[in-house]
Amino acid sequence: MASTRTAYRPPAPPRSHRHPRRVYWRRRAIVVLSMVTFIFMSYLGVTLVMALNNPSYGVSSLARIAEWGRMHGIGGFVTWAETEYNKLHPPTKGGAPPLSAFGSGTTALHIPKGNHLPPPTRIPSPAGTPLPGEGVWHVAGRTTANGTPTIYEAFVRPNAVNTSYVVGVAWMDPTLLKAQLYSGSQIPGGGPYKYTAPITPASSTTLVAAFNAGFRMPDAHGGYYTQGKMILPLRAGAASVVIFKDGTMTVGSWGKDVTMSNQVESVRQNLAPIVENGRTVAGLNAANSLKWGATLGGTFNVWRSGLGVTKNGAIIYVGGPSLSIADLANVLVRAGAIRGMELDINTDWVQYTTYTGTIGTPVNGANGTNLLGSTMDGNPGRFFANWWVRDFFTMSLRPNETSASTASKSSGSTSLSPAG
Repeated sequence: MASTRTAYRPPAPPRSHRHPRRVYWRRRAIVVLSMVTFIFMSYLGVTLVMALNNPSYGVSSLARIAEWGRMHGIGGFVTWAETEYNKLHPPTKGGAPPLSAFGSGTTALHIPKGNHLPPPTRIPSPAGTPLPGEGVWHVAGRTTANGTPTIYEAFVRPNAVNTSYVVGVAWMDPTLLKAQLYSGSQIPGGGPYKYTAPITPASSTTLVAAFNAGFRMPDAHGGYYTQGKMILPLRAGAASVVIFKDGTMTVGSWGKDVTMSNQVESVRQNLAPIVENGRTVAGLNAANSLKWGATLGGTFNVWRSGLGVTKNGAIIYVGGPSLSIADLANVLVRAGAIRGMELDINTDWVQYTTYTGTIGTPVNGANGTNLLGSTMDGNPGRFFANWWVRDFFTMSLRPNETSASTASKSSGSTSLSPAG
């Protein structure tokens, strides 16, 4: 009888659960990439939160995000976003500002004669027929010990289209004031510097004004020199603010109007000149973002600032809203500039502040008044803060103007009328 038992079969060898080697490498790569992505995104998140709480990145949250973006390699996207925003939010056309926007304070006075420049004449309005008070100069900031004005301010509409806006103009007398460039740990970077924020109490005892410098250095297309140090190479043809060792400031094209010598204390370059030979330069109305502003095209009407020099050496600052580069240059020319350049742009960075107080007494932000009042976002105290990391300029009384016994001697007077 045949057996019905199942034939013996040896057990099958255990199955291998190992995958091909490529599967393990793929898994490891995914884990590593996930960890790197997590760390990178965490870093970006932490730095963004820090930027949003850092006043040196600007006043508004949008400005702080933009600064953070430019510092973290997405400057191109930031510029695109700013451009699109400005396309969607153009400045208002037509209208008129309140007459109070054209300034207040002393306009008719007797100025002691002496070794100082004659007061400026009224600015012709870029908008056409001037409104009452438009373009009239007002005394601002500390005067010399004998009462001679060192700074005048005037206000005009920027053009004949955006007539509800007003920009400010400041005129500074270099025979009574000495200039100083303060360098920042972020702009231009490097250091340490002898003159850097905060302005010290000792330096503030003769302070008359402080105002913004130029773009971040990667966007400025120029160099930076101060206190015998070449921080960034100077570029021939670049628009340059030059301060000499005697405290005199001027503006010009590097290598043409101004050159290096043993009398140069500081050079701050920014873009290309916008005023030459008393005229606006050709091509300002063209959309050339490289030559006149890599961060935003020059044809947009936004907050801008600029600096110029007159034939007799006075320094002119212009700052305000609804300015194209062509408008900025035009206002500089109308204010008497024979050479001029753009400084920084956008509301968070355009700031000109004058300071008052007894000569010899320390002052701070509480003693400051912005050129355009509350519409200038920067607090007058930012230059006295140790968190301020951008470069800026100051104007202070010259030593011989701080006491009545040594100030420019009065020998009669000259009158400045309300019409300038």
